[in-house]
Amino acid sequence: MKAYLLSDSDMHLQLIDIEKPRHSAGEHQQRFRSSMVQRPRILGHEEAGRVVTLGDEVPEDLLAKRVTVALVPPATAIGLDFDEGYAEFALAQAAVAADAVLTAYHAVVSEAGVDVSTTVAIIGLGGLGSIGLRVAALQGATVFGIDTDESKFAAAYKNGAKSCFTCLEMAKDVALDVVVDFAGMSETMVAALGALKQGGRIVLVGLGSKEQVEIRCSLGGNKAELVTVLALISVGKLAPVLGEVRLPFGKLAESLHRLGGGKAVGRLFTRPNRTE
Repeated sequence: MKAYLLSDSDMHLQLIDIEKPRHSAGEHQQRFRSSMVQRPRILGHEEAGRVVTLGDEVPEDLLAKRVTVALVPPATAIGLDFDEGYAEFALAQAAVAADAVLTAYHAVVSEAGVDVSTTVAIIGLGGLGSIGLRVAALQGATVFGIDTDESKFAAAYKNGAKSCFTCLEMAKDVALDVVVDFAGMSETMVAALGALKQGGRIVLVGLGSKEQVEIRCSLGGNKAELVTVLALISVGKLAPVLGEVRLPFGKLAESLHRLGGGKAVGRLFTRPNRTE
């Protein structure tokens, strides 16, 4: 099968031919139709595909089903802890899920405790943050979007933001209960500490003193939350912003420069079986 190997010498991706992985008990093999573009040796995570073979102890009704692969800590994940993200086939545990939507939902609902009584600022309106803002709005919260890129504000307003600012300091007159920081920079955390009211809460997502301020870190989510976010996606209440790498799989490395240059909108994905 075709796969991209990260070179140890120059940190570039090389398209190679390798054997298809072999599954063991509790695993199934899936052919990937999409893999989110992000860093093991064969990178890529947030996979989606169709199950083509089954290992022992895996329910037979999974065969041929369309699935996504979960990031449910403390379990490991494809492309983050072991190989096979940018590849035509990979092994996955029988549990299925999504990463970006689940991570954002868990951070906003479970870690931040956002509900209808909450005034919350979402810092960073990219692939994760835009989902987090929409999730907060679905909880009935009063939501403010924060991003240095004003071109993201229109989508934020459409997703339920009351107002948007290019920095948190511009929201100094807002009494914030919660700040969910999807940027994870030292500058944004310091700004969050200064913006919260007493007893407020900061949630740092992905990890990039005022008295009585609680700081929580958030990564991934659990299976119950996954069921919820998939249901929200299925009825159209959550619609992650996606950008397809519309190049043959053999030219994936060229497309990764969009990430490094900050030109990607939402979450980029590629189709390993795309030929043209």
